[in-house]
Formats: sequence, structure tokens, C-alpha cells
Amino acid sequence: MRERCRQTRRLLAVEGASGVVDRLRERAAERLAPNRRLPVAREHLVRAAEIAAAGWELPEPAPHMLGDPLTIAWISVPPSPSSGGHTTMFRMIAELELAGHVCVLYLHDRHGWELAQHERAIRSWLPHIRAEIRDVADGIDDSHVIMATSWDTAYPALASPARGARCYFVADFEPSFYAAGSEALLAEATYRFGFYGVTLGRWLAELVRRQYGMEAEYFEFACDLDTYALDVRPERPPRTGVCYYCRPSTPRRAHELAVATLDLFAADHPEVDVHVYGEPAGRLPFAATHHGFIDPRQLAELYNRCIAGLALSATNVSLVPHEMLGCGCIPVVNDAEHNRVVLDNAHVAYAPATPFELANALDALVERPAGEREEAALAAALSVTGKTWAQAGAECERILRGVVASRSGRAVGA
Repeated sequence: MRERCRQTRRLLAVEGASGVVDRLRERAAERLAPNRRLPVAREHLVRAAEIAAAGWELPEPAPHMLGDPLTIAWISVPPSPSSGGHTTMFRMIAELELAGHVCVLYLHDRHGWELAQHERAIRSWLPHIRAEIRDVADGIDDSHVIMATSWDTAYPALASPARGARCYFVADFEPSFYAAGSEALLAEATYRFGFYGVTLGRWLAELVRRQYGMEAEYFEFACDLDTYALDVRPERPPRTGVCYYCRPSTPRRAHELAVATLDLFAADHPEVDVHVYGEPAGRLPFAATHHGFIDPRQLAELYNRCIAGLALSATNVSLVPHEMLGCGCIPVVNDAEHNRVVLDNAHVAYAPATPFELANALDALVERPAGEREEAALAAALSVTGKTWAQAGAECERILRGVVASRSGRAVGA
């Protein structure tokens, strides 16, 4: 008991009361974790076994005439405005609706919230989305496409008897979201269900083809260049800071590595403002301005005030580096194949995933003369000539039409 009291005093001195409370919460979660229910219903597992025993024969699409609009059933966990994967999904839904297709959103809620509550949130967040919102537990209607959007929605998509070409909207490699164990294995298994992959970026398409033999095509990352653009006003203040998108709740965004990096950087450059936006960062060992969640226009203004931004990802790259580049803010990114394949931009500053090497990359960017920094910002902004979301939506539409045609026994264009 005395040793425990000494430990508590040491932690209070170093981390404060909030740090000790966080440790207690983590300990409680660890004790509860082994008993939590996995988000796969027993009836879905039984049905999956039947389909596997039958040779993975999946239903065909509902009857469809070539060139007619598609009906697309999207199965999703309830979204949140800060989720990049959901943001991309809704962008595709919006573009498909503009092209004349009918989208129906089936929500897979494991936490007992009412469907009406989710619908109110989605309508307030995305008033331009027309898709009907239903509960997947009430069943899926026959469609031309039934689209899983995460590993836990792949199981109800597989189990449903509804007609519809089974597709899989793969925005990231989900087995890497978990420690080695049940959830990682259950997630990995879904890539062998025989669904057709529609992936965000080339890296994921190549990965699921190579490792799982999954048929897949990809649409390119896009960027809203109307919003994320270089501020060329003469009165614009000079770039003086660095920024960091904070996601402590998302391990693949490497929050702890980012904090260690910024701590080293701030010690070298106390004169440079550090801007943190996104989720609450908690207690930081360096001075920083906390912006919280800000809208895209405000975010573009922040990028235009920053020399560089820290954008780390242990899996598929986020949209953040593309948006930084559009505003002339140089992203510092951990050097990895999945980042290089998707970004493919010479103005990204890559560094090995160690705090000191990432901090050195930030140091080098802020230590350049002011004129050189402005030239680099202009060159970075001009380099972003990638796809618009309308073009990405057109790619997604082409893929889905091709899958429906092939799954209906017709060649594309027949």
C-alpha cells in the first residue's frame, strides 16, 4: 500500500490529476474488454458458414437494364462528422445521387440508439444527402449493389438474402486498427468473402488483390481545391506556425508519436507557434494553441498561416496532407509505402517514423529563409492537380456499373 501511495504521488507530480484519471479509465477498460461482445451477430455467423459451405455463391443483382439508374444499399455504422471514412462515403453517395442513382443507407447500430436520432444527426450534418435511412436489422431490400463499408458491416451484407452485387467500400486496412487477436482476424476474413472491392486509393486495391485475391478497383483521392487553396491576398499575414491534426482516439494516426515529435521541435523552436486542431489533446508538454474541430474554411485559413503540418498515418493516408498542400502548407509525413503510393507528390516532406527524425524535418522547413518558404508554398499549391470529388464519384459510378453488368452475366457495354 505504501508503494502504491508513492506511485500515485509520483504520477500526480508528473501527469497531474487528469493523467491519473486517464490511467484509471484505461485500467477499467482493460478489465472490461475481454467480456465485451464482438459486433457480429450469431445469425450472421451461421449464415456465413452456410454460404462458405456452398462455395461462396453470392446473390446476383436485382434485374437491371443497361444505362438505367442503380439502386445502391450502403450498410454503415452510424457516422460522425469527424470521421474521414464516413466523409468520403457520403461524398460518393452525393455524387451518385447527382448522377441519378438511388442510394439507401442501412445503419448497423450496436449500441441501442434510436434510428430517428441518427437520422436527425445525418440530416443536420448533410442536408444535401437524399438517401433514405433505415435500420439494417429490419432487413435489406433487393438492390443492384449492396455495399459494405467496414468489416463489421460485411457480415450483415454477406448474411442478407437480398439480391444485389456484393461490393466493399474499403477506405482503410481495418485489420491494422486492432492488436493481433479476434477483431483483427474477423476483419481480415471479410476480404475473402467474394465481394468486389471499391477502394480509396491505389495502395488498398493492390493490397487486397495481392494478399487476399480480392477483385478490386480504386478511385483516386480527391481534394476540394475551391476550399483548400493558396491565399494570395497581399495583406495575408506571413506563415509563422506549424499545425497538427489531433486524433488521440484513432491509434493509426500516431498521436503519441506526434506529441513526442512536437515536443522536440518546440524545444528547438520556441518562437514558432504550434497549432493543434481536432480532438482534445489533453495535457501537452509544450505550448500550443488549441482550435478544436473547425470547419473547412477556417481550416484552410489555418493552413495558410502555417509553414508546415504534421500528418502521420500508420495505414492508408488521410485527406489531411492533400488539403495542406492545396494551401501551401508542407506536410511532414512518416515515410511508408502506403503514404508514398497515394500521395505521390514531390513536395511532401517524408521522414522515418521516429520523433527526432520527424522533428528534424519540421526544423528544416521552418529554418528556410522566408522567401524560400513562400516559393515552396506556391510550388506545393500548384502541384495539387488531382481529382475533384466529382471525378472520383464518376470513377466510383463506372466501377459499380461494371460490377452490376458482370455479376448479371453480361459484359460491360453489352
